[in-house]
Amino acid sequence: MKGILFLCVANSARSQIAEGIARSLAPAGMKVWSAGSRPTQVRPEAIAVLAEVGIDISHHRSKAVGEIPAAEVDTVVTLCEEEECPLFLGQATRLHWGLPDPAAVQGTEAERLEAFRATRHELRRRIEALLA
Repeated sequence: MKGILFLCVANSARSQIAEGIARSLAPAGMKVWSAGSRPTQVRPEAIAVLAEVGIDISHHRSKAVGEIPAAEVDTVVTLCEEEECPLFLGQATRLHWGLPDPAAVQGTEAERLEAFRATRHELRRRIEALLA
């Protein structure tokens, strides 16, 4: 892989967490992006749960898929579960990891953070396997 793109709708939670983890694990020279079909803003919970494991995404912003250099992407991972995933029209290997959106979890702050931690854990497991 030379460039990997993580896609979901808002580019606020799952794809941002995936980008942060992948950047921390990727070999030198590999490019990593995240984007969404309807970008909003990075969720503070995503920033917080990655900070817990030493990954800083506080400078990230939500991006539209059209902002990503398609010619540099050879692997696309869609992360949508219940919503319709965005399309990537470039030439790439496509993987689908349908994960629940932690941003949709209602409840206390502790319950919401736990949902984001579960997403972080699952994404780390899958990204480690992908990069192995």
